[in-house]
Amino acid sequence: MSNMEETQEQNDRPDGIRAEEEAAESDAIPGESEAAEDDRKPRDERDQVTEDVEKDDARKIVTGEARYTADYRDRFPELAEGKVIRSDIAHGYVRDIDTSEAEAMDGVYAVITPWDDAVPDKAYSSSGQSYPEPSPWDMRVLRKHVRYVGDPVAAVAAADTETADRAARKVDIEYEEREPVLDPEAATEPDAPQLFDSDEVENAQHGADYERNLESHFEGEIGDVERAFDSADDERVIETEWETPYQSHCVPEPHTTIAHTDEDDRYNFITATQVPFHTRRQIAHLFDVPIRDVRVTKPRIGAGFGAKQEMAIEPIAFALHRAADKPVKLEMTRREEFFALRFRHPMQMRMRTAVDDDGTIEAMDLYTLSNSGAYGTHGMTVANNVGTKPLPLYPRVPNVRFEGDVVHTNLPMGAAMRGYGAPQGHFAVEAHMDEVARQLDLDPVEFRERNAVREGDVDRSVAILKDGDKFARKIRSCGLRECIERGKEAIGYDDLDQPSEDHLHRGVGMALIAQGSGVAGRELGAAQIQMNEDGSFHLQVGGVDTGTGSDTMFSQVAAEVLGCDPEDIVVISSDTDLTPFDYGAYASSTTYISGQAVKEAAEDARERLLHWGSKMLDEPVETLVARDGEVYSQESGERVSLKEIGYEATYGHDEREHILGKGSHSTDESPPPYGAQFVDVTVDEETGEYEINEMAFAADCGVAINPALVEGQIEGGEHMSLEYATSGGLEFDEEGNPEVLGFRQYGMPRTTDHPPMETIIVETHEPTGPFGAKSIAELPTNGVPPALSNAIRDAVGIRVNSLPITAEKIRKALDVE
Repeated sequence: MSNMEETQEQNDRPDGIRAEEEAAESDAIPGESEAAEDDRKPRDERDQVTEDVEKDDARKIVTGEARYTADYRDRFPELAEGKVIRSDIAHGYVRDIDTSEAEAMDGVYAVITPWDDAVPDKAYSSSGQSYPEPSPWDMRVLRKHVRYVGDPVAAVAAADTETADRAARKVDIEYEEREPVLDPEAATEPDAPQLFDSDEVENAQHGADYERNLESHFEGEIGDVERAFDSADDERVIETEWETPYQSHCVPEPHTTIAHTDEDDRYNFITATQVPFHTRRQIAHLFDVPIRDVRVTKPRIGAGFGAKQEMAIEPIAFALHRAADKPVKLEMTRREEFFALRFRHPMQMRMRTAVDDDGTIEAMDLYTLSNSGAYGTHGMTVANNVGTKPLPLYPRVPNVRFEGDVVHTNLPMGAAMRGYGAPQGHFAVEAHMDEVARQLDLDPVEFRERNAVREGDVDRSVAILKDGDKFARKIRSCGLRECIERGKEAIGYDDLDQPSEDHLHRGVGMALIAQGSGVAGRELGAAQIQMNEDGSFHLQVGGVDTGTGSDTMFSQVAAEVLGCDPEDIVVISSDTDLTPFDYGAYASSTTYISGQAVKEAAEDARERLLHWGSKMLDEPVETLVARDGEVYSQESGERVSLKEIGYEATYGHDEREHILGKGSHSTDESPPPYGAQFVDVTVDEETGEYEINEMAFAADCGVAINPALVEGQIEGGEHMSLEYATSGGLEFDEEGNPEVLGFRQYGMPRTTDHPPMETIIVETHEPTGPFGAKSIAELPTNGVPPALSNAIRDAVGIRVNSLPITAEKIRKALDVE
């Protein structure tokens, strides 16, 4: 659909809201709107943007030449290996730790406990977010009060891994056990065991009540929800319930840190982190050292997915280093990754909707109960996103309420994970929307299209938990309807052949998806670019490449501005000593925030390029363009190469300059990318078994800076979403002991298990993003669970409302029918 056609559709839609009134309302929303002139380049004028540039580290990864944190061990001849000793009870107090046998072993350099001088007894949050951290300060480096099986209690540094493991088994810990609470609903009962004493936590979040194990309670409302439901016909009010489990990040590279002190007595961390600058600040606070004396370097990362948006192991590595007086490498095992680190929060959700006679949604009401686990890292903010990501798909609903409780249990910590609350929320909202349409005998796609977001809409539900309209947003780019139409065509939505066998039934389900681009008002990215004599450049950027290819994207953005090839730009990223500040790789912010900082730095450098081009060509700056490795005049055609400019600027006779550019970007904007997920499934009604025949995903991420990398992000995100929908999940016994400790038990789909999938990129232009770009990385994690549930509903008429979706659940629902 063209922009003109969509504008006409908005003017013609029968929803009782005049287009001119919406325009006036939209203009009242603050924020940027006009794109820079060079942002709106047509495709045929783009040189480096919208090009499939090869990921700069792809060949190194394939050949094994890429160096990850553990590969830096060869720099330290006296490197000690660390091992964490973890609680084997779910709840209790450490009363005594006998380290004598371990300390007497040859090759053991240090054994630390919560009482050791090297271990600060100070509350902190491991959450890698802005300052001050919104998550409660409820952790200690090593724990005297243990709250789940896996809590770190002590640690060992030894000459090698084998010695560290043997020493760890020699440490004898005496506990005073307490009754654990494992169910989030039971946790808030008056007689439930209390996980935190009043002096063990600092929490500024709204609604915290530790006598009820409540980390946070939040609520927000637009309009008058109860009045809307009271006035609606009972048969047009639909209520549903949904449940999602723990999910493991399954990072290929486990959490790893090397801590050492350099020759200048500065503390250095080589660490697999998504948030180097936040980690530097947190280490400085926790160990009471100046920020200037802490250096955090991020090497190649074997994926993060949010698991490394935490200062999860760095403090233990540093405490071991201080106690052992040697460089220490602390590397988690796969077993630890599956029970002791970080996971997606389990959720229980209720959704209620009122719809009028013509299919327009009059009210939405969403409640979530989030199991935060033992500690509150990211607890409230993830739960907030359960509503504030999917509800904005329907911004013209006049009455909306969103409420939630975040509860502690004696189970592992929920934390940041790709999608950050949105996969849970989309499962509830989009499967609910499908159920509403089917119960009211409406076409599920047409029902969504009638109510879904359009370009020009004002979205207040994104800010439903905030005061005022500061973070309400005007939707300036939205290709959602094109995503729907192209997804329908790709999946064969209107032309589905049923199997010949009577017990097999085929169905198609779809789900609309939205995400964000950074955290509105809570982001900052910075970059600096410097020109070398030969016309090449070094780009220093704080943005973190976690394997997504952002370093490649940065080089493309800079090259488009500077008129050179991406291979002429060396990207130096994520070293707190060498690169400018950046909040880190989370909240889908890297392209939108850090990429814009790179663009601004390149534009700053280009001004000086054109100055020198003007000087050397004797042409006005206004006539000059940087392109194809040259600066040339659009009037005379005269040109000079970037190499010539580089040498002249550096070694000129009458004037000299090191051509530099700086950029720093922060914004109150967070434009949503959109998507439509389709799933084609065949269900065996006799067994409940099902086969996914095909998946199709159409995404509007604005302008795709590198389409090949965008496709890779979509396909990887869909795989993670497929895992969430069909397998995975963590299980625990009645005492809180983990029963899933590896990939085999976890059941993550293999490549051979993955159905065929088609990826479709729908280009729009986001005027607030670099060259029109929005985010993509988290968007595709949201769609498969609701689309699969909807497809099964279409095929056999039953609803599966909990994840993972299994044959047993389908068969049980069919039996009830």
